[in-house]
Amino acid sequence: MSLSRRRLLPVLLSLLTLPALPAHAIGPALLNVSYDVSREFYKAYNTAFAAHWKATAGEVVTLNQSHGGSSRQARSVADGLEADVITMNQHNDIDVLATRGALVPADWAKRLPHNASPTTSISVILVRKGNPKNIRDWSDLGRAGLSVIIPNPKTSGNGRYTYLAAWGAAVTGGVSPAAAQALVTRIFANVPVLDGGGRGATTTFAQRNLGDALVTFESEVPLITREFGDHFEVVYPARSILAENPVSVVDKVVDKRGTRKLAEAYLQYLYSEPGQEIAASFHLRPRSAKVLAKHAKSFPKVDTFTVDQVFGGWSQAQKEHFNDGALYDQVIAAAKAR
Repeated sequence: MSLSRRRLLPVLLSLLTLPALPAHAIGPALLNVSYDVSREFYKAYNTAFAAHWKATAGEVVTLNQSHGGSSRQARSVADGLEADVITMNQHNDIDVLATRGALVPADWAKRLPHNASPTTSISVILVRKGNPKNIRDWSDLGRAGLSVIIPNPKTSGNGRYTYLAAWGAAVTGGVSPAAAQALVTRIFANVPVLDGGGRGATTTFAQRNLGDALVTFESEVPLITREFGDHFEVVYPARSILAENPVSVVDKVVDKRGTRKLAEAYLQYLYSEPGQEIAASFHLRPRSAKVLAKHAKSFPKVDTFTVDQVFGGWSQAQKEHFNDGALYDQVIAAAKAR
């Protein structure tokens, strides 16, 4: 045997002993740009979907997440962040992608069931253990001497829902819009710091121990308790807003990257029974009547209203309340002057 062949033989033998390559092909990567407090849910969901996709499509996919204040996230996508899918907690932040660059069609919400919202939540009030300030409803958050933690409605869907929850609960309870505005002004006068998103507000309340109450989504409460301990209790207001969690593929991105099939399957799986079960396990209210009934004890019945019912939809709410110079800016100016 020649010297060159003797040198090659160990290499050939080593190749024979290598483990067999997996039968599943390496598939594409997908980026889900989402709101601040959804990261734990999508971490669990991504694991389940990756297993589902491997079993059904034979591909190993990479699923990436990006989280932050919802409006800030939406603007990042509009400004060029290549999200294959966007999963928000209000329709307005996906509508932005239709008006800025036509990244999604104007009727994007009609492409999936339940107004393209596979889950919902409601705004609740988290208080210190024992509820020492006896907070029972939205009106209590406007009492003098109280400190309330709310994320900034200019950058956070959580913050916008809080503002609209207090306002809507007042007007559906029979008070005038002027009285509702006065209540919301009193509440925001009690806010010591406006964090950029729901996760920042949670840290301020639970870790920095600032504030007597935190307004957050019902789905966030178990996560707060798990991370920061059993030092809190949840107060369900008499009326609250139903927070729909809409989703969409980002059409221009998926067509450019060739990921439409994967992205659409990723969102459709949210409506499947396994997807709905994962949602319920993270205290998101499932759309599936079967899954909701199974977890009924986890979701107290609350008198809810929607943005469409009270505010004429998100576009109208944005125009009247959150655009520059609109009612929210007037509320903040009046709150600072108190």
